[in-house]
Amino acid sequence: MIGTLETGYGLWSALYWLLGVTVLFLIAYFIYSFGGKTVKSSGDKGKPFLSGNEMIKEETHVRASNMYWGFTEALKSYYNPLEGGHTGNVNDYVSWFVVVLAIVLILAGGL
Repeated sequence: MIGTLETGYGLWSALYWLLGVTVLFLIAYFIYSFGGKTVKSSGDKGKPFLSGNEMIKEETHVRASNMYWGFTEALKSYYNPLEGGHTGNVNDYVSWFVVVLAIVLILAGGL
């Protein structure tokens, strides 16, 4: 039998969590069952559609540089110096993460 874990903040029982997840799943499935079943699959299903006009996929694609232009332009003085540190090598990013985590843990342990 699965026991109850007693913590400083109350009781935690795995059976109650499983029961809660099961109930939420059943509620979600009940709501899902009311969905429309009349949608027909066709060859046009994945085509881009904009205000009643059929569009070519390449013409409707919004590049991230255009989408975030105002954000990056406003923070250009912050982003430009940081671009030099981005090499694209995952090992560099992981090593920075480890160094920063070590510093945070040293500071947290010293307090």
